[in-house]
Amino acid sequence: MSNALFRTKNVEQSIQDTEEPEHSLRKSLTALDLTVFGVGVIIGTGIFVLTGTAARNTAGPAVSLSFVVAGVVCALAALCYAEFASTVPVAGSAYTFSYASLGELPAWIIGWDLVLELALGTAVVAVGWSGYIASLLDNAGWHLPEALSGRDGATGFGFDILAAALVLVLTAILVIGMKLSARVTSVVVAVKVAVVLVVIIAGAFFVKGGNYDPFIPKAQSAEAAGNLKAPLIQLMFGWAPSHFGVMGIFTAASVVFFAFIGFDVVATAAEETRNPQRDVPRGILGSLIICTTLYVAVSIVVTGMQKYSALSVKAPLADAFKATGHPWYSGLISFGAAVGLTTVCMILLLGQSRVFFAMSRDGLLPRFFSHTHPRFRTPYRSTILLGGVIAIVAGFTSLSELAELVNIGTLFAFIVVAVSVIILRRSRPDLHRAFRTPWVPLVPVLSVCASLWLMLNLPAETWIRFAIWMVIGFFVYFFYGRTHSRLARREQAPAGEAARPPETTG
Repeated sequence: MSNALFRTKNVEQSIQDTEEPEHSLRKSLTALDLTVFGVGVIIGTGIFVLTGTAARNTAGPAVSLSFVVAGVVCALAALCYAEFASTVPVAGSAYTFSYASLGELPAWIIGWDLVLELALGTAVVAVGWSGYIASLLDNAGWHLPEALSGRDGATGFGFDILAAALVLVLTAILVIGMKLSARVTSVVVAVKVAVVLVVIIAGAFFVKGGNYDPFIPKAQSAEAAGNLKAPLIQLMFGWAPSHFGVMGIFTAASVVFFAFIGFDVVATAAEETRNPQRDVPRGILGSLIICTTLYVAVSIVVTGMQKYSALSVKAPLADAFKATGHPWYSGLISFGAAVGLTTVCMILLLGQSRVFFAMSRDGLLPRFFSHTHPRFRTPYRSTILLGGVIAIVAGFTSLSELAELVNIGTLFAFIVVAVSVIILRRSRPDLHRAFRTPWVPLVPVLSVCASLWLMLNLPAETWIRFAIWMVIGFFVYFFYGRTHSRLARREQAPAGEAARPPETTG
């Protein structure tokens, strides 16, 4: 029983499965496309919102160092992702990597985790995008009916028509093809990066040195919350979270980490890349370097424009320009944020559909969803299913408190990938690795420790919700996935039939 749960799918078989005509994806992406995808999904809610929250409540002007800390945590994970994505260029990201090293049950766990992480992330971003668009429409004198503006704004029935419409439109774009998705993303990312550069360049002229004093405010101990909203590490050890001071920098890092979520989605597109061994590592590391540089620059500028204690929590960048008497820039930033969230939503939906597709192709989810479109060569069935579900969730649900589940899911994936690198190095030293994570096992171990530290700084209630989702996943695996696994059927088939592919349903 235990051997069956931890059976691994070797790398050669994973790659061979991608060559089946009905289940293969079109290879059309380049290193530039992947870098654009990475920048497109990373630069979003975090840079436009979290800067003010972290600076005002936790780190002060030293929030720029918090972005560096969070960037380092992601960089450690990125080095591990880059090795795996170049060695196993198959859709599914951390799910596929863990299947090749840890075994089927761990792979299912991480795949189930990624489905939640990316679905919830897509819905949260869609709702955020809807808020920006509604605000811009209000400024133009157009007002949506209360019943169509979402659950947060409605007293009775509420459906966020804008959030749902965005998800459905992006679903259609993803079904039509990855190259079209890359072109749309390139245009939107260009607008978004231009707005960020405007913030950095224009804001630099309004910086006042006195706003940086003190750069690291004096440490303050927060009150012990003693409830499920407190960080898990506080409940475990009785520690109170630090406000400001050196420890405040690390506490803020767990907050701004959300701003980096998404670079791992680049790995889910490995199977659709022309030269994945070379281009996927470039896309992952390139997008992370670009975004970390922009984040640090923006945080330095905005805390120099306005005293950290006066920064807005909802729209720190836009309101900082208002405070300096330049409201025109505020409108431009709001427009950039709305445009930017479009690509974040699309690429998160892209990543989820590829993970779902990979799990379906392996038989752990119904094989019906692993068929690709005969013309577009995209996983249209899984994309349409997930797009429809997420549109409904985004339309009917207020997701602000659930957003932290995205963080814990991503950090859990980071840990699994880091451990998988160590295991596969030992079990398959013969594999060709176009990119090799340096200083193994030191870098993967550091990645595990850094990710676990940030996880412990998340609220205890987030851990409870995450555990509930995992329990549901175990039931699905043991009642469906374990018995329908293609790997299990290959092992059980007579020797003469082992090479015959299992029957599939259309």
